[in-house]
Amino acid sequence: MALNTALSGINAAQSDLNVIANNIANANTTGFKGSRAEFADIFAVTGLNLNSTAVGSGVTLEKVAQQFNQGDLQTTGNSLDLAINGNGFFAVNNGSGVQYTRAGDFEKNSNGYVTTPDGAKLQIYPPNGNGGFDMSTLKDFSWQAAQSNATATSSITLTSNLPASATAPTTAFSTSDSTSYNNAAPVTVYDSQGGSHQATVYYVKTGTNTWDANLYVDGQSAGTQSMTFDSTGKLTTPTNGTLAFNSVTLGNGSAPLALSLNVTNTTQYGTDYSAGPIVQNGFEAGTLSGIDIDQQGVVTATYSNNQSTQIGQVAIANFANVQGLRQLGNTTWASSTDSGPATWGTANAGEYGTIQSGELESSNTADTTAQLVNMIQAQRNYQANAQVLSTDNTLASSLFNAVSR
Repeated sequence: MALNTALSGINAAQSDLNVIANNIANANTTGFKGSRAEFADIFAVTGLNLNSTAVGSGVTLEKVAQQFNQGDLQTTGNSLDLAINGNGFFAVNNGSGVQYTRAGDFEKNSNGYVTTPDGAKLQIYPPNGNGGFDMSTLKDFSWQAAQSNATATSSITLTSNLPASATAPTTAFSTSDSTSYNNAAPVTVYDSQGGSHQATVYYVKTGTNTWDANLYVDGQSAGTQSMTFDSTGKLTTPTNGTLAFNSVTLGNGSAPLALSLNVTNTTQYGTDYSAGPIVQNGFEAGTLSGIDIDQQGVVTATYSNNQSTQIGQVAIANFANVQGLRQLGNTTWASSTDSGPATWGTANAGEYGTIQSGELESSNTADTTAQLVNMIQAQRNYQANAQVLSTDNTLASSLFNAVSR
């Protein structure tokens, strides 16, 4: 009996060493979660009232339990390297269904999809059209929408001061005669195709506290509008602070350009002319220049025309019993009856951790010191059970020799 008991101890120690060896082998595997061998004693059922003298029958490997404690976060500087600081898993799809991982070393493939190194596509919640994201569906994270459409300028906001002491010109207004206007404010505007054009507002004082604003686009007149100020230099006309001008046909196939000027912050004080910020709402077409992912997992695409758009939010899943997840290899897991179904959420909300872009989660066995200590202990257990085998064999040999005499 001692032989079988010692043999079970050797097998258990070997299993423990196998688990530790796997932990050490994956010390540098991104997102790896180590395991722990858990054992139970073997006790043969005996007859009534004999338990007090019964001896156990050894040990058995009961479970290899996964350990999901957090690994250290290492900075990489790559915006597609993602780490979850806290609870949760990334969702990926390899074509056969959704899997879950803590390894965030993602990359863009030749088709524009963001994938794991073995090709599984990262899953995101798509925009819902109302400024949020549709958490009822999952979508492959794609960079294929790499163009930002052009938008024609429709409004220009001017902030300036027109000098109250200015003298009204005595000559008829002409863009080619600088003596026929008091001041000019140039601004670049864009047509419906994203082409840039030079617009200029020419200010002409027409009387006490009254001015004309003449708008020209590429030398074409868009009309003239009047402004009136009160005795304190505040704008009174137009009452809504907006000057609406005529449309201008640019002759390049784009739609006619209709512009309005927001002059709410224009004043007439006794100081010199000053031009403040000039803002217009049009922009040219742009190509994708980068991707930013914040701590909530919101994916924002930035374009060469300084525009940006939110293209999705990284999906995060969690489970009632993470140790019940079924290991698939490549640091991925699948749900099981033991783990329960995935509960979906977003990063940095409720029970879910934050997403750290430009970082990776190291293996939680990266500190091999603890693993080496466990290995020494397993080795001693193995040697101790081997010694029991040797001792029992010696005793049996002595018995056989005595009987044979």
